[in-house]
Amino acid sequence: MTVDVLTHDEETAEAPASAPASTPEVSTDEATVTESASPASSESPAEPVAEEAPKPKRGRPKGAAASTAKKTRTVELILTVTGTADGEWQAELKNGSKWVAKGLEIPAAAVSRAAKELHADLSGPIDEVINQAREAQAAKVAALEAELEKAKQALAELDA
Repeated sequence: MTVDVLTHDEETAEAPASAPASTPEVSTDEATVTESASPASSESPAEPVAEEAPKPKRGRPKGAAASTAKKTRTVELILTVTGTADGEWQAELKNGSKWVAKGLEIPAAAVSRAAKELHADLSGPIDEVINQAREAQAAKVAALEAELEKAKQALAELDA
């Protein structure tokens, strides 16, 4: 920060010829010293002071900054996947209000893979249902194998 102070001798040398030399311009010197010595202003007096930023206009922006939401075409497809406790899965697809496919049988493994591809939050509950169905089917197979063994033994006794 610099302070420019003019002495009385410099004022009279710089004063115009029509002004009397005995009348010093004290108010001008005080103003100069006050502006230059202001601690709040770190800029030189020749630099302009920054103005406040204009307030943003209300409403939606126009032109290139405008939203493209209206220009984007959306398609409503509804895929419904239904499973049973036995592990049978079906899919239905609807486009808007028109059915594209109804009652398509799909394998449980395909449902599990699709759920994993879509999102982890979907695959967890679906895999639980599939695992429960798998356990139920394994129990059913074990019961049928036991019944089959009994039937084989009964047949062997009849042949003997």
